[in-house]
Amino acid sequence: MIKGQCQCGAVKFRYEAELTETIVCHCKDCQIAQGSAFAFNSPIDERLVTLEHGKDALKEFFSSPNKGRVFCQHCGTPLYSYRTDLPDVIRLRLGIVTEGHIPAPVKEIHLESKLPFVEINTMSSE
Repeated sequence: MIKGQCQCGAVKFRYEAELTETIVCHCKDCQIAQGSAFAFNSPIDERLVTLEHGKDALKEFFSSPNKGRVFCQHCGTPLYSYRTDLPDVIRLRLGIVTEGHIPAPVKEIHLESKLPFVEINTMSSE
């Protein structure tokens, strides 16, 4: 099981499974949305997520017609993203995990936007 929350604690969740795939995304949208060099996330089954607190604190922004980004409206913590064409999958932002095992990233994507000084040990790159 995985547990997590936003920075201010208004949003708390649990995921009733283990993380099996973790991905580092270097696309410009993720860099901007995370305020960082990359996003570290895991695609998970939304049906196994229980929002324990804070449904009213969730806000979303569509960075493209198909991609929603969900964050806490109080502290701005990025929580997850989703694609409208994959309704049961969310991409959990792993910086918000407070309990449970986070495996090392298995791949990096959008290497064309990767900052030259970033080095990440993964199993593969796309």
